[in-house]
Amino acid sequence: MTSLSAAQSLSQRLDGIGEVEFLIPDMNGIPRGKVIHARNFIEGRRVQMAYGVLVQCLTGEYPDPRYYGYDDSDFILHPLPGQLHITPWTATPRALALCEVLEMDGAPSKLSSRSMLQRVVEGYAARGWAPKVATEMEFYLFEQNADVQQPFRPPVGLDGRREVGSQAFAVGSVTGLQPFFAELKAAMTALGIPCEAVMHEMGLSQYEVNFTHDDPLLIADQTFLFKYLLHEVALKHGLIAVCMAKPLSKMPGSSMHIHQSVVDQSGQNIFTDPDSLQATAAFRYYLGGMQAHLGDLILLMAPNINSYQRYCHTYASPNNLCWSNDNRRTGLRVPASEPDARRVENRVPGADANPYLAVAASLAAGLHGIDHALEPDLPAQGEFEVPEDLRLSCTLHRAIRRLERSSMAREAFTDEFIDGYLACKRVELEHFLDEISPWERRFLGSVI
Repeated sequence: MTSLSAAQSLSQRLDGIGEVEFLIPDMNGIPRGKVIHARNFIEGRRVQMAYGVLVQCLTGEYPDPRYYGYDDSDFILHPLPGQLHITPWTATPRALALCEVLEMDGAPSKLSSRSMLQRVVEGYAARGWAPKVATEMEFYLFEQNADVQQPFRPPVGLDGRREVGSQAFAVGSVTGLQPFFAELKAAMTALGIPCEAVMHEMGLSQYEVNFTHDDPLLIADQTFLFKYLLHEVALKHGLIAVCMAKPLSKMPGSSMHIHQSVVDQSGQNIFTDPDSLQATAAFRYYLGGMQAHLGDLILLMAPNINSYQRYCHTYASPNNLCWSNDNRRTGLRVPASEPDARRVENRVPGADANPYLAVAASLAAGLHGIDHALEPDLPAQGEFEVPEDLRLSCTLHRAIRRLERSSMAREAFTDEFIDGYLACKRVELEHFLDEISPWERRFLGSVI
């Protein structure tokens, strides 16, 4: 139960609010939860939900109960400190409480993607370090599309026309989306999400939002909440926001780039020697760990059948684990920066990835590299050939097999989580293979 003073404070904050959304990410990063009466929240009533929700598939199906318990018992949705927000996009005043998933005994859930990221961050803390990350989120804005057999279309602009070509970094009023972006930024502010930049990306009606560097759990929380509010605000403006990795053919895919560095207890970036200002051995080993293990963890960064379509456009979406100094053709890029801001940008994850798992995969691979002194290969420059061992899996089938066999993944994320995640992905893949696509009907239906 909540203390009297805390209840009074909550009551004042929630004055005029009727309901509170208790929100968690499932394994796919999809928002799940319950809506409760604000009075129950103020009084500290415990909120519970069935365990199977954590492994619910994109299709709404569930894997075999052995992966989440045959009794499908409850877990606790425990509100995170500082993550109670008033949602400005709802017609009726409502609040949102981002939650962590706890077992009934109060321990972190073994099937929670947020718990897995917390586990990785605790590994850094045990060594006296703290990782810092920032995400860059790309997405497309389309007009609403009731017929899923038809391709997405960009919205009509102020000139009465639709975009017809890539307008990267364009500014101005022609798209007529300023009211949408004004409300999007206001919603981000209301949810405590700092916005570093917003820009038009390379694709047709494609945009990017950049977040600031901070604690990995906080940034993953903010990225998760951003995707949620992005969809809500878009619908309010008669649009759909699409975070598929590859929503349009012959157009760039949408990524979720992750910038990452590590600081010690004094705040010093361990990737830079404070005396020489040169890169440290820890920086090399971090890169080496990413090169050695991100191929096995690709399913955590490219979780869907559509994710692998994105890698066909190799310039905008690198399909390799080569590293470089400021070369966007590589999956691992070291941006030009001052020595104290030395960092690695992981360009592999798609916008469809669960941000908790994509960040956790990056950090876990880097830490494993430091722990085992794994040296990277030489940096790629200009036009380069990708070594076979640094090519990424380009099918969901192969990605599933690689994660299944990875001992490093099971060490970093636990057997329970990896087995549950794989079970979810297999159900989704089987569901996809039951579909016959328009391409098959068009080219195979009358000639084979």
